[in-house]
Amino acid sequence: MIGLPDFPWDRLTPLKQLAASHPDGIVDLSVGTPVDPVPAVVRQALADASDSPGYPLTYGTERLRSAAAGWLRRRHGVEVDQANVLPLIGSKEFVAWLPTFLGVGQGQRVVFPELAYPTYDVGARLAGAEPYATDGLLALGPERVPLVWVNSPSNPTGKVLPADHLRKVVSWARERGAVVASDECYIELGWEEQPVSILHPDVCGGSHEGLLAVHSLSKRSNLAGYRAGFVAGDPALVRRLLEIRKHAGMIMPGPVQAAMAVALDDDEHAEEQRARYAARRAALRPALEAAGWKIEHSTAGLYLWASNGAGCWDQVRALAEKGILVAPGDFYGEAGGLHVRIAVTADDERIGAAVRRLQ
Repeated sequence: MIGLPDFPWDRLTPLKQLAASHPDGIVDLSVGTPVDPVPAVVRQALADASDSPGYPLTYGTERLRSAAAGWLRRRHGVEVDQANVLPLIGSKEFVAWLPTFLGVGQGQRVVFPELAYPTYDVGARLAGAEPYATDGLLALGPERVPLVWVNSPSNPTGKVLPADHLRKVVSWARERGAVVASDECYIELGWEEQPVSILHPDVCGGSHEGLLAVHSLSKRSNLAGYRAGFVAGDPALVRRLLEIRKHAGMIMPGPVQAAMAVALDDDEHAEEQRARYAARRAALRPALEAAGWKIEHSTAGLYLWASNGAGCWDQVRALAEKGILVAPGDFYGEAGGLHVRIAVTADDERIGAAVRRLQ
């Protein structure tokens, strides 16, 4: 059996029960799951494509790939041929399986940020490789590594990596023959800073060699329940990944492909959703600060990375006693031991309840 860590959110169950005992109910800010409606235009596209008896293509429709390429060009200044786009059944499965797809194995390290989404670690373990959390690639010295993950905006911290930093990562990786995979699922949610894609010419010099950018519609379009994502980048890597996924049956359902294409073409609903998150963030952040929490980084994304100086589990308990559930920072690495991650994804009424309780 593959040795994996316990699923971290299971450890929150007792504190979730404590928060749920609040007379006015729980305000669950522990998981960044969308709560707002799926856009009507997307639901209509799903319904229109629902008579879908045949097998869909692993490669996705050209309509879907063109919509993804168009979105990258329009919103992020990235030029990608639609042939170099591959749909994903949500981005998490790809994060978990990419080291295996790339043939990474025993005795090799998969590098990811010191504070990171736990699935980067899990993906390395599934492949039999060694997970290695670091924010400094120079610590690896001359060692050749097969895969480096970057995540900007960061989950959990909301930190944005500027173009010059990403340029250095790309240069370092190319010198060593490493693949750089960039998890960009929060890229449209820049607040004080605007994120940039690893595929942007200011970062990669116009070549996508050795680079993969992973995108999700879960946050932009409230499609977490649809499992709608895609990866784009190096043509040779995309072709290799397509062949593996064909053999493994990793196929996005046809109706979801149709809905995803419409979602990528429509910016209006994304701007409306962005405005909802901006308002919730603007209400919650000052309330936390007034209650003694310092917010660090958090210039983009859906989370506030906060600390009152106590251990993270003490902070989780203190907030649970107010009926507010958050995630302890050590879910994301040992460096998070004095922080909590607070999602802004509850609805307006629950965010309002949290603000009142903090006061």
